[in-house]
Amino acid sequence: MMENRLLVGTQGEFKLARYPAQMAGAKETLRAWDAADEFLLRHLAARTAGQILIVNDSWGALSTALAKYHPWMLSDSYLSHAATRQNLVRNTFDASAVRLLTNFDPLPGAIDLVVMKIPKSLALLEDQLHRIASHIHEKTIFIAGAMAKHIHTSTLELLANLVGPTKTSLAERKARLIFCEPDGALARTPNPWPKTYSIGANSVVSHAGVFSPSRLDSGTSFLLGHLTLPSGPLKVIDLGCGNGVLGMKIAIGNAEAEVIFIDESYRAVASAEATFRANLAPERTAQFLVGNGVFDLASGVPPPKGTIDRVLNNPPFHEDHAIGDATAWRMFSESRDVLKRGGELWVVGNRHLAYHAKLKRLFGNCDLVASNTRFVVLRAKRT
Repeated sequence: MMENRLLVGTQGEFKLARYPAQMAGAKETLRAWDAADEFLLRHLAARTAGQILIVNDSWGALSTALAKYHPWMLSDSYLSHAATRQNLVRNTFDASAVRLLTNFDPLPGAIDLVVMKIPKSLALLEDQLHRIASHIHEKTIFIAGAMAKHIHTSTLELLANLVGPTKTSLAERKARLIFCEPDGALARTPNPWPKTYSIGANSVVSHAGVFSPSRLDSGTSFLLGHLTLPSGPLKVIDLGCGNGVLGMKIAIGNAEAEVIFIDESYRAVASAEATFRANLAPERTAQFLVGNGVFDLASGVPPPKGTIDRVLNNPPFHEDHAIGDATAWRMFSESRDVLKRGGELWVVGNRHLAYHAKLKRLFGNCDLVASNTRFVVLRAKRT
């Protein structure tokens, strides 16, 4: 595991690491902080007072540096929460020094300082600002930060429309800060999230920030068009479930299927549950679990190894703004462990990602079920 020392001036020096650690034999090449984190902390050196809310702290750098002020930290990511807890302990803070919130938890009644990292998803930013708006006041200090290339005109317009007058700093080390003046007289439009769209006779519910929230994405559509499903009792995991389309379709097609929906995003799992409830009879049950893969869960009991008949997976190849295959590799490895003998992992991915090589290495086999100019559907069997 690669630890990074984050130098932040008056706040001190901190040992930080990303979560989860890379698998055995793999080298960690990504830091647990970026220049925007440093820029925010330098600016906040003399501005930390009152009730503090940190938003979208990817690996806990901000939360760890500000832990002595006992802030609240709001994030949709289980990985972010886990990294923050570990980095607090790594720097001799009690894990409870930062109060961790998901996007569905109640916020502090009155927030005096908001420190926000701008999320990759504009929809997620929109929903978060709607939720935060009623908890800030005209004296609230509202500061956001990001790498300059991730701040767009639409970002600034959204902040201005939902918080108040907005301006930006000059760039430092390719990072930029955004300053908002809360305006209690703003006439805000209603929060449009969650949203619902249809696939034939079925409804799909998506909370903000979930992958492909307004329409069925091409990869999932391609997998659904080639997926076969045996009849009879079947235990299926929709791994990296997003809004739950794959698992929902399995449950509809097989009345005896038991489906487990897993994602590291709290909003994704909430979307999957809402999608399932909208399309299945009240007596149908499923499990909805937040966690890092199959076995590292926020709550609930992981499925025992060797008990699952089918895993369905459309793995992400982005980790925040970075591109890599570590997440896919972990998903494939854990799928192999949880499948029973004869059980199958079905994967859809972009052709150029070469997932077939990884699956053949892990499973000893990999069949090409279907392909087009963009995607491949692959099937690997536990032997």
